[in-house]
Amino acid sequence: MSTDRYQKVTPDHLRRDAFLYVRQSSLRQVFENTESTKRQYALRDRAVSLGWPIERIHVIDSDLGLSGSSAQHRDGFQHLVSEVAIGHAGIVLGLEVSRLARNNADWHRLIELAALTQTLILDEDGVYDPAYFNDRLLLGLKGTMSEAELHVLKARLQGGMRNKARRGELELPLPIGLVYHPDGSVVLDPDQQIQDSLRLLFETYRQTQSASMVVRRFRREGWLFPRRIARGIGKGEVHWGELNTSRALQILHNPRYAGAFVYGRTRVGRKADMTATQLKVDQADWQVLIRDAHVGYINWAEFERNQLSLKQSATAFGNLSRGTMPREGVGLLQGRVICGLCGKRMRVRYQEVSGKIEPYYVCLDDSAHRAGKPCQSIRGRGIDDTISDLLLETVAPAAIEVALAVEDEIAERIEQANAMRTKQVERARYDAELARRRYMHVDPANRMVADALEADWNHRLRQLDALQQEHDRQRQSDQGLLGDEARARIRALAEDFAVVWNDERIEPVERKRMLGLLVEDVTLVKAQRISIQVRFRGGRTTSLVTDRPRPIAAIRKTLPDVVRTVDELLETCTDRQVALRLNELGYTNWRGQSFTFKKVTTIRIAYHLPSRFERLRKRGMLTGDELARQLGVSTTTIHIWGRAGFLKRHLYGNKHRCLYEPLNNVVLVPGKGGRKPTSPTFIVAQPTEQGAI
Repeated sequence: MSTDRYQKVTPDHLRRDAFLYVRQSSLRQVFENTESTKRQYALRDRAVSLGWPIERIHVIDSDLGLSGSSAQHRDGFQHLVSEVAIGHAGIVLGLEVSRLARNNADWHRLIELAALTQTLILDEDGVYDPAYFNDRLLLGLKGTMSEAELHVLKARLQGGMRNKARRGELELPLPIGLVYHPDGSVVLDPDQQIQDSLRLLFETYRQTQSASMVVRRFRREGWLFPRRIARGIGKGEVHWGELNTSRALQILHNPRYAGAFVYGRTRVGRKADMTATQLKVDQADWQVLIRDAHVGYINWAEFERNQLSLKQSATAFGNLSRGTMPREGVGLLQGRVICGLCGKRMRVRYQEVSGKIEPYYVCLDDSAHRAGKPCQSIRGRGIDDTISDLLLETVAPAAIEVALAVEDEIAERIEQANAMRTKQVERARYDAELARRRYMHVDPANRMVADALEADWNHRLRQLDALQQEHDRQRQSDQGLLGDEARARIRALAEDFAVVWNDERIEPVERKRMLGLLVEDVTLVKAQRISIQVRFRGGRTTSLVTDRPRPIAAIRKTLPDVVRTVDELLETCTDRQVALRLNELGYTNWRGQSFTFKKVTTIRIAYHLPSRFERLRKRGMLTGDELARQLGVSTTTIHIWGRAGFLKRHLYGNKHRCLYEPLNNVVLVPGKGGRKPTSPTFIVAQPTEQGAI
């Protein structure tokens, strides 16, 4: 073996450099398995004995603490491969194959490059030339065994963990609110504020069935939520901060809060860049599920109900998303409308109409998935009103019970909020007292430390004062909600469910939640009229038919009675007088506004009604200029005589715009001196047989 070993090392190999690759799988091995590291560095002596000078032996140890399961993120191994590929390496040294790679793809790539560049590989057993078939076969077997060894090690460790998990004895990291007792059992966190925060989260979700509503309530009330540091600096410490939706969803999806021991909720997968990622596993595929294994904040039945409601809350196309949780917006049937043409769920689109936000129920399934046209789009205001009337007829007998339940719920929420704020004040008072004790125990001569502790004490006192003031203010506000006047108002509303339903103080999301307790879904078909199929909880159905919403052009169109009245009034009135007369008769436009001169003019032009001027001219009325030419006087004189009442005139515009009745067979008798009199004298001329005057 030794002779063969030295025959493989040729002068050509010695002209190139030697590369020693050193690796440990984890930082723990680097600090604890020091002998293995020393053995790897000792391979430099083997290279020296083969003829390489010490200054040409390069040690690559930048991969210490990295796993050899993949070449990804191993810069040292990538550098080694590049040196082999360009022919700089005469020999590659490694304690064993597993130090170089535990992945056959990486290992065989290195062997291929070494064979092409005539590079030797050395381990504790000897020197190998990948260009020789026997050596290459042996190196391949060693690589396969190294990869299999990694699998065996993992299987052995995971088998022991699974066996312990089947008994429910495997200690897994616990979420916030649960801790391990010294005897190994799982108990609730002894911090009462942490318990109350989690109970309040589950209670709020039980009432709202929405994780977003839970977060909004915590933000609105100013409540903080705990978070335990899992790793790094401050590991195990509890920090208080704002609750976000992602955190709330993690808690609602975690079965440990239901008292269940679970193993195998996630598995490790690989992304396109071969980086590890956590993949969720369906509940049916969990490896271990032991219900009631320890105490929890909710029971298993409630946990399953929460999972179902969370699944329904996911916004998506298709039948599975029917009955989604109530959200913002005035559309009453949001999430419960089914297209009667294709059977898919209709979505809600909001549009501003006349300064108001109006809902439209639109089926976009074909448009979204097949680039087609929407099946149907229906304005939702009339549909919502029809369903509201149906609900008022259905649930009116239970109105009193509903209102009393609302009163009890308000009282319970106020008590919960007061308890949470009291816990926050107590914690702030404890932090301030702790800061005071730290300051009192410091050496007064050490001013640098004393000043910092004094500043921290003052900061804690300011936080305590702000929390106390906010607590007092909120408590006074809550007392108004529970006062006698508020209770009397709630009981008064209970006598008429219609008043409760139509009360402006009721948020749209609350109406949707009440609707969801009674209605499963509503199917719409838009034709000449809109067909409504209502399916109640329990299977009972009701069919309704309503008129299609009028187009906005038809809504804005002036009523025929108004047009007819305007036409009649124009015979004797001007546009301005017509507007006044219409207002006296109680007419309004489509917006409920009174008529003005401009509105009447617009109606007259739109419906091609003859104007007052045209009507007077048709009846033979003359303008001032025409009558002046007939009488041989100036136009000004005609207007003066008209205002004095000597001529009969008819107004068609403002006070100065008028037409005059014609003076047939009448002549003007002039005064003395040829001057026309101020008070004209008219005589009737008798025509001759030839028609001359």
